[in-house]
Amino acid sequence: MLHESMETAKKMQYILNMSPVLNKDAMFSDGTEYYRTPTEPKTGDTVTIRFRTQRNNVDSVCLVHDGEYLEMKREKTSGSFDYYTAQVIMGKDILRYYFEIHSGLVTCYYDTNGVSTWHEERTEFEIYPDYHVPEWLKGAVMYQIYVDRFYNGDPSNDVETGEYSYIGDISVKVDDWGKIPAVMGVREFYGGDLKGVMDKLDYLQQLGVDVIYLNPVFVSPSNHKYDCQDYDHIDPHIGRIVEDCDGLLSPGDRDNTHAAKYIRRVTDKKNLEASNALFRELVEEIHRRGMKVILDGVFNHCGSFNKWMDRERIYENQEGYEKGAYVSADSPYRSFFCFQDENRWPCNPSYEGWWTHDTLPKLNYEGSEELCQTILNVGKKWVSPPYNVDGWRLDVAADLGHSNEFNHNFWKKFRKVVKEANPEAVILAEHYGNPESWLLGDEWDTVMNYDAFMEPVTWFLTGMEKHSDEYRSDLYGNSDAFISAMKHHMRSLHMGALYGAMNELSNHDHSRFLTRTNHRVGRISYAGAEAASANINPAIMREAVAIQMTWPGAPTVYYGDEAGVCGFTDPDNRRTYPWGKEDQAMLDFHKRMICIHKAYPLLARGSLEFLWNDYQGLSYGRFSDDEQIIVIINNQEYERDVRVTAWKTGISRKEETAFQRIMLSSKDGYTEDAQEYIADAGILQIRMPAFGVMILHHGARNKYK
Repeated sequence: MLHESMETAKKMQYILNMSPVLNKDAMFSDGTEYYRTPTEPKTGDTVTIRFRTQRNNVDSVCLVHDGEYLEMKREKTSGSFDYYTAQVIMGKDILRYYFEIHSGLVTCYYDTNGVSTWHEERTEFEIYPDYHVPEWLKGAVMYQIYVDRFYNGDPSNDVETGEYSYIGDISVKVDDWGKIPAVMGVREFYGGDLKGVMDKLDYLQQLGVDVIYLNPVFVSPSNHKYDCQDYDHIDPHIGRIVEDCDGLLSPGDRDNTHAAKYIRRVTDKKNLEASNALFRELVEEIHRRGMKVILDGVFNHCGSFNKWMDRERIYENQEGYEKGAYVSADSPYRSFFCFQDENRWPCNPSYEGWWTHDTLPKLNYEGSEELCQTILNVGKKWVSPPYNVDGWRLDVAADLGHSNEFNHNFWKKFRKVVKEANPEAVILAEHYGNPESWLLGDEWDTVMNYDAFMEPVTWFLTGMEKHSDEYRSDLYGNSDAFISAMKHHMRSLHMGALYGAMNELSNHDHSRFLTRTNHRVGRISYAGAEAASANINPAIMREAVAIQMTWPGAPTVYYGDEAGVCGFTDPDNRRTYPWGKEDQAMLDFHKRMICIHKAYPLLARGSLEFLWNDYQGLSYGRFSDDEQIIVIINNQEYERDVRVTAWKTGISRKEETAFQRIMLSSKDGYTEDAQEYIADAGILQIRMPAFGVMILHHGARNKYK
């Protein structure tokens, strides 16, 4: 029977493809406000669902949901299109639906994959009841700051050379701001701090930033701070040091019990309280400027320096601190960790480490209800007064405990306490792979968008893997693979999460995008720092930025990308921001593209449709009922003519439509000089320059200045 059904589907697909009448390319629907109202319904809400066809092209359209066939009514005819609507009541369960279209002898279906003659449940549209992503996040321009490498605003809090020992060697103060990070540079400190962020808020505001995402800022012995010492306090080395002492650790001394200065700096309550106060001042100033800030929550593991573990005996005998689990079997934190051989206590006990790293003890959530409650309190504390942070980015969130069942239960509790404290706080998770099970409305709001943004963009434009560890000629310029990947992974996010997803080109874990444009496989350990900036192509970077600023989601700039910073993967991707040595052309292009992104709300809310593609070529539209933006990319090294089916964005096929160019970038630079392009019968004929991207607009009054 299955074989017969497949054969029938193939025959119907042939009829559909050969039909001289039925225009399947005119059919469209999605989950935006233009085709679903409300976009994030609550249980009991009446939801209006919309579907578009070519004018007078079909006999009927049915909305199919939960086994029910609901004939849609033709709501209106506008230009070359008919619009059909139907209404459903949102229940307590996920609503899944698709469309069945009849035209003469042909029956076809429309779902998240577009038009076909064979319906599959896995590609149905979905609506999650009571799912709400904070509106401020959707389309927001985010800026990620790796604090130690951004700007040194207060040299008095700098980590000193020899102040303490970490992973077999001493801490190092870097005096040359432009120095390339060492291969094992975890102990190198350049002096960037929160005062530096404060000092550069004018710059961030002028750039057009809406949200600042700070890499970890809590007390930690490393420059990356993904090995937290104390979740309750900002690190005084990036905050304020008001109580200090002499007593640097000598280079030959590896015993941290003698690191008097470090111990005083990071355990003294006055330093910790002063640093928290500075952070509060920073958040207040960010809010005063109309921006928001989110913190990095590293709750899967902590550091061996952590006051709960205290392997290095930083907190032992310090006033106000309990004994750490490594120091004493009677420690109140003993259950916070999974010790593997308790018979060795107290002499060198072993414990589970994240990816076997003993400097990153894995937190033992399943074995400690007290630990769970402690982390929930941390999540609540920082989004509550007096700090009022606007949300969390959760590090390796799906790996928190030892089972998915536990993790789901924990994040439900985490969401509850965070949202009760601050209903508009965002919960954004680092996640690789399908996130659907975490995005049901009761755990995460959205994710760092690797699968449905960073990876497809970098494969298509550069052929490079995001770490610069691999080059794939079969994916370089492969627009079919790009479109397929985007459709598949965007569906996994659904609309609420998609339009708030963190769309990055680079970050602290992967090579800089500008480096990937040289197609060089390498790491700094064997390729050298110079190779990261050799033969780069800024025009390809501009193509990527144009996509980033016109794609659904929250475009996120990794500090320094806008200034032309290069670098292989960690630690080379953590070079300092080049103050006074910026690539001014790249910086200005970012400013102009951010202006465009913010001037056209359509880019934060509008529908998306692919209009044309071939090898190294791609065009897509962002549109509403009365406004269209079209993006065209030619990633080849020579100019060529392209033919774009602009009518798929909703413009008339019977009348000429004038589009205004608002940006053109090529291998020779970029321009905002206005130029008019006419779509004749809904088709744009465009001469595209080498390594070019063009952005066109039609519709509502041009808001861009």
